[in-house]
Amino acid sequence: MRWIVDGMNVVGCRPDGWWRDRRAAMGALVECLEQWAVRENADVTVVFERPPSPPIESQALTVTHAAAAAPNSADDEIVRLVVADAHPASLRVATSDRGLAERVRSAGATVFPAERLRDIIDPR
Repeated sequence: MRWIVDGMNVVGCRPDGWWRDRRAAMGALVECLEQWAVRENADVTVVFERPPSPPIESQALTVTHAAAAAPNSADDEIVRLVVADAHPASLRVATSDRGLAERVRSAGATVFPAERLRDIIDPR
């Protein structure tokens, strides 16, 4: 199973003050995803709407962003990744965005609740 993570949707599912420092919250998410990906031998791509500054890099997963910083651009990028994949049924998209979930299901991927993934990678 390959994962595509709606980055800010997973970050935002827990009201832990992430909005005070979005860059730090994005970095913390990537760090948790890295540890989980290595432990589970998971192929993970995390998508953000805009690139953080400074960039966040990872050896264990792919960190990417939408081509244009516009509302819902990360959703559009996630759908683009699913549609472009030769085997969309092998993709699991982590999001709780209903509109995005409907779009990726229509493209053949499965959906995993953002809060559930957050609890797995970063238990309370």
